[in-house]
Amino acid sequence: MVKRVKGKKIELKGFNNLTKSLSFNIYDICYARSEKSQIEYLEYIDEEYNSKRLEKIVTEITGIIRARLVNVSTQDYDPRGASVVALLNEDHLVVPVASPSVVVGHLDTSHIAIHTYPEYNQLSGIASFRVDIDISTCGMISPLSALNYLIESFESDVITINYNVRGFTRDAHGDKLFIDHDISSIQDYISEDVLNLYSVYDINIISDNVFHTKMRIKNINLKNFLFGDEVKELERKEKKRIKKALEIEIQEIFESMSFRKKKKKKSS
Repeated sequence: MVKRVKGKKIELKGFNNLTKSLSFNIYDICYARSEKSQIEYLEYIDEEYNSKRLEKIVTEITGIIRARLVNVSTQDYDPRGASVVALLNEDHLVVPVASPSVVVGHLDTSHIAIHTYPEYNQLSGIASFRVDIDISTCGMISPLSALNYLIESFESDVITINYNVRGFTRDAHGDKLFIDHDISSIQDYISEDVLNLYSVYDINIISDNVFHTKMRIKNINLKNFLFGDEVKELERKEKKRIKKALEIEIQEIFESMSFRKKKKKKSS
């Protein structure tokens, strides 16, 4: 198979044991003033992203990356949260009927795991919903093509994406190749329309095929962040305070840093 690798056309030959791992982490942020509304938000999220919905997302991802779904395990947790784990094979892999498919499948098996983590802060009124998605593929297929679908499948206010390639394959001359596709940044695989909605930065070690991208929503439209009946009629000053609190929450998650701790250090 001829592929483009680091700007050059290269013919790949032989067994491809490259592993491409995509770790995709999103946060959905919400303001709910009362404890009742905060709990209702978590219950809404828990129902909206239960194991059945997550299983459907896994099925879509499988089709997008051209893999074959082998097995799915789902779990809804008490009181909240859900998980889905799926095993995949490369779609073009042909297994003879007489062969034990599970043995052959282990050579080319990939997996997808999704976990959800809802939480809320009674003091601030801010609730958040985190989703962790890990996709690990072997051989020719790559999870990068599913990025746009993943971002659009959730209310993604903050996104952290890690992608790295391990192992090696060989070209027609027998020389090792440690990556089998072109990439300079994870952003290469995200549409312009999606990127325009976010502030984005990268930390990449291209020589080691390690890529890291962080994204945070640019514009906060307050009505999209409010939950509960008591926030329907807010005074202008209160709206301004809530918006500021949401901006701080999003920026703290984006930077992985608590601004309150930072202020305490300065004052001391």
